[in-house]
This record gives sequence, C-alpha cells and structure tokens, in this order.
Amino acid sequence: MTERIGYRVIGTILSIKGECTAGHKVGQQLELSCHNTGNMCGFLYHDIFPYIVMLQFGGGFPQDWGGPDVVTVDCMDKWNTLTIEIKRVNE
Repeated sequence: MTERIGYRVIGTILSIKGECTAGHKVGQQLELSCHNTGNMCGFLYHDIFPYIVMLQFGGGFPQDWGGPDVVTVDCMDKWNTLTIEIKRVNE
C-alpha cells in the first residue's frame, strides 16, 4: 500500500452540459493526487492538475474563489461542459 503524501483531495462532478465523452456522471467522486488520476479523463486531469497539486501540498485559493480549500473548474469541452469541485479534505 502506498503512503499518501500531503492532504487528501476529492473531485466531485457537479454538472454536465451535454454528454461527457469520458463517461463521467453527476455526483461521481474521485480521489485525486499528483500521483493518482482517479481514472479521470486525461484532458480534464491535465486542466485541473495545478489545482490538485496546490491543494494536496497545502496551498489555498482566494476567498472569492470559494475559500482556501475548494475550487470549481469547468472542463475544456465547451459543447459538453463538465463542472467539477476540487476540495481538500482536512482529516
């Protein structure tokens, strides 16, 4: 078993406009890290990787983005836009 480095980060699919070609569904939760894609679409993982790393290693976001522990991001596919909330879990 691999030891987790840093904080735990969870991605939750909030909405999908159209149809996600990678098969993600609203409500799906994915455990993410800089070493674990959570079986996420490669395009989406590529876009959100900097946010995952920031949360995993203790960085934070401005309050008007949702607070230091959470950020909401849209997939780059504007015809089938997926919205995901990426959140640091403080256990």
